[in-house]
Amino acid sequence: MVDFKFGQVMSILWKTKEFVLFRFLIYMGITLAYIIGTGGGGGIGYMLGSVGDGKEAGLFYGMVGGFTLVSGVLYYVREYILYLVKAGHIAVIVKHLDGEPMPEGKGQIKYAQEVVKERFKESSVLFGVDQLIKGVLKTFNRIFSGVMSFLPIIPQPVVSFINGVVNMSLTYVDEVILAYYIRNNSKNPWEDSRKALVLYAQNYKTFLKNALFLTVITWILSLLVLIIVFAPLAAILSVVGYEGNVWVLILAIVTAWGIKSALIDPIAMTALMQAFFKVTEGQVPNPEWEAKLEKGSKKFVALKDKAMAWGKSKFGGDKEDTAQLEDK
Repeated sequence: MVDFKFGQVMSILWKTKEFVLFRFLIYMGITLAYIIGTGGGGGIGYMLGSVGDGKEAGLFYGMVGGFTLVSGVLYYVREYILYLVKAGHIAVIVKHLDGEPMPEGKGQIKYAQEVVKERFKESSVLFGVDQLIKGVLKTFNRIFSGVMSFLPIIPQPVVSFINGVVNMSLTYVDEVILAYYIRNNSKNPWEDSRKALVLYAQNYKTFLKNALFLTVITWILSLLVLIIVFAPLAAILSVVGYEGNVWVLILAIVTAWGIKSALIDPIAMTALMQAFFKVTEGQVPNPEWEAKLEKGSKKFVALKDKAMAWGKSKFGGDKEDTAQLEDK
C-alpha cells in the first residue's frame, strides 16, 4: 500500500489553486513559446526557401532553428523557473500540509516568494542545492540499478524498464527534500538537505515504492495528454505548410510535458511530500547511512562541505561555487 492519502492531496492542491494557476500559465507560456518559435521559424524558412528551390529544406531548418532558439533561452532561465515556480509552490504546499492558514491579507504567490527569498537568498543557492541533491540521488539509484542487474530471475528488458522508472522518480524526491528544508525553517539549506537525504536513504524502500507508483501514474496521464493534443497541433502546423508527423510529434511531446509539469507533477510531488513527512516523523538521520552515502557519492561529501562552510560567506555560496559543484 502507498503512504499517502489521495483525497487529502487533491484537497491541498485545490487550496493552492492560485499557485497551480500561476504554475499552469508559466508552463503553458513555455509550451506556446515552443509552438510559436518552431512554427514561426518554419514559416520564415519556407519563405526564404521559396526564393530558390528549397522550400522543404527551408521549412525544416527554420523549424529546427526556432526550436533550438527557444530551448537555448529556456536553458538560461531554468534557475529562475525553479526559484519562482517549483520552490514557491513547495512552500505553499508545506503550509497546507501542516494545516496552517495563509498569512492574512497576503496572496499565495507573494507569500511563496517571500519564503523562498528568505530561505535561499539568491537563485544560484537553490539551484546549487538542487543539483547536488539530484547528483546524490542518481548515485544512490545507480547502486540500486546495479543490484537489479545481477538478479538472474528478472529479464534484462524488465530491469531496464524498472531502472528507467526509478530515474524518472528522482524528479519528485529532490523536490520533497527541498520541502523538508523549507518546513524546518532553518538557516542552512545544505545541512537540512544532507539530513533529508540520509532520511530518504534509510527509508528508501518505502519511498521508492511510493515514487514508482506515482511516476507510473503520471506518465500514463501524460501519454493520454500526448494523444489528445496531437491532432490540434497537426492542424496548427499545417497552416505554415508542414504536413509531416515528426515535428507534430515533437511539439506534442513538449505540450504534454508542459501540461504534466503544470498540473500532473504537483499531484505526485504533494503525495510524496505527504508520505515523506509521515514516514520520517520523529526519526533522526542514521550515522551508518550517512557513512554509506559519504563513501558512495562525492556530491554528498560536497553537500556536507557546503553545510559546514555555510557561515563563511554572506549567502553560503555564489554562482561560481554552484558551477563548480555541477562539474563534480
